[in-house]
Amino acid sequence: MPGPRREERTAGPRRGVSRRALLIGGATVGLGAAGYLAVDGSNWWYRVPGVNRPRKEGEVDHPGAEWIPASSANWRMADRPYDYTIDRVVIHTIEGDYAVGLKVFQDPGHGAAAHYVVRTKDGHVAQMVRELDVAYHAGNRSYNERSIGIEHEGFVDRPGSITDATYRASAELTAGICDRYGLPRDREHIIGHVEVPGTDHTDPGPHWDWDRYMRFVSAVPATRAEEREDGA
Repeated sequence: MPGPRREERTAGPRRGVSRRALLIGGATVGLGAAGYLAVDGSNWWYRVPGVNRPRKEGEVDHPGAEWIPASSANWRMADRPYDYTIDRVVIHTIEGDYAVGLKVFQDPGHGAAAHYVVRTKDGHVAQMVRELDVAYHAGNRSYNERSIGIEHEGFVDRPGSITDATYRASAELTAGICDRYGLPRDREHIIGHVEVPGTDHTDPGPHWDWDRYMRFVSAVPATRAEEREDGA
């Protein structure tokens, strides 16, 4: 689970913008105030990360998820994947229960939040940050911008704290994310928090069963992900 921090504290090398956007001047000014000049055929326009594109209150990216918004201090508005390419899913463990995860991500003083939180007893999924926005979950600015973070109720040092329901629900969530953004369902693109460069976290820990989890991810039919996109 991300500890209290601000995204800028462990900023990694800045990732290049997507094929539709070119950073002007090579630097970001503030949060959501960078100027982007983008090309789309013959059209040129300025793109600013954090523009308030049309959004519906309570809208979720993963059907069946419950919308429980994180504090706006723990993430920033963006326009992914158009301003930042999404190429990773980062797996976290809360080091606490589901209620704790929700509480800290709703705390503006915490300085961190993940996009999703998965409950242990039944695999229920809460979405706290939209996928198009940048959540402060990885402890590395570049990885925050390029990834989607999933927190899981449980503990790094407690074998069995991650249930079958958690693995299965999380696997379906991760498979859907991979399919939405054209990512291979493999360990290069689905990583643990411990694998993020510069992090001081060890989650999801040695008791996270990666072989089992990846089997579940691989077993989710691609058509199911496509049906989710259609709102089924």
